[in-house]
Amino acid sequence: MASGTKSKGASKPKGKGGPTKNGRSRSSIARAGKPKPWGMIMGVIVIVLLAGGVFTYAFTQVNEKEKWVASEDNQDPSDNIDGIKKVTYDGAQHVTAEQRVAYDQSPPFGGPHDQSWANCAGTVYDKAVRSENMVHSLEHGAVWIAYNPDKIKGGALDTLKSKVEGQPYMMLSPYPGLDKPISLQSWGHQLKVDKADDERITHFIDSLRENQYQNPEPGGRCDSDGTGFDPTNPPPFVAEKPGADAVTMDGKGAIEAPDESGQQPPATGTVPPASGTAPPAGSTAPAATGSAPPSQ
Repeated sequence: MASGTKSKGASKPKGKGGPTKNGRSRSSIARAGKPKPWGMIMGVIVIVLLAGGVFTYAFTQVNEKEKWVASEDNQDPSDNIDGIKKVTYDGAQHVTAEQRVAYDQSPPFGGPHDQSWANCAGTVYDKAVRSENMVHSLEHGAVWIAYNPDKIKGGALDTLKSKVEGQPYMMLSPYPGLDKPISLQSWGHQLKVDKADDERITHFIDSLRENQYQNPEPGGRCDSDGTGFDPTNPPPFVAEKPGADAVTMDGKGAIEAPDESGQQPPATGTVPPASGTAPPAGSTAPAATGSAPPSQ
C-alpha cells in the first residue's frame, strides 16, 4: 500500500459528540434521556392555584361582609335582601300607657308608639310585650325578632336567642297569631321567614341594627332605667283589635315628642337643686317633690 493512502476500512475516531448508529449525537441522547421534574412542576402549579383560590375566597368574603354594612354610599343594605318589606313612617309621635295605636302592620314596625321604649339591650322576653313599647325601641335603632310560639320551639328558639342575648339594640319576643314562624322588624323594615337558620336573618340584622340612615333617632337609649318600663314585668301584648278611639297611623291623637337621638343613660347620684345654686356647706339639699318624667 502506498505511503499516505488511507485504508479503505479505517474508521474515524469517535469523540464524546460523535455520531451513533442512528446518526444522533451522544450529547443529544443524554439530554433526551434526562427526565423532567414533573412532580416539582405540578407541585408549583398546585400551590399557585391554591394561593389564588385562597385570595379569591378572602376577597369574596370581604365583599360579602361589606355588602351588608351601612355607609354613605350604601345607606340601606337591606335592599339586597329577598323578601324585604319597606314602609315610610314619621317618628316622634307618642301615646300614653292607656292609649292604643291602630297599626297597619302585624307585627308593627313604625308609626306612633308609647312614650316609654322597651328594653332592647339584648333582651329576650318570654312573654309577648305590648307593641306600642316595642315600636319605640325600633325608632332608636333596635331590631325586634318576633316569633310564633306555636311554631318556633326548642332548637329553633335557641338559635334565635343566640342572635339576641348580649347584643345591643336587639330584642326577642313571642308574638301570638303571627302569620309566619318568624318576623324581623326594624324601623320601616320587615322580613318574614320560615326557619331560624335562614341567612337573611343575619343580613337583616347587619343591615339595619343601629343604621343611622334608616332610624329616626339613631343612638337613642336601649336601657329602660328610670323610664317606667320594667323588662322583668313588661306591659302585656293585647291581641284584641283597638277600638275607635285608637291613635291612627297619621298620628291623630298622638303627642309630639322631643328628639331622642344620641341619648345617654340617666345619671346616678345626687340631683342638684332646681335653682341651680349649690346649698351652703354643711346643709342638706331639699327633697324633690313629685317625680320627674324620664329623659326621652
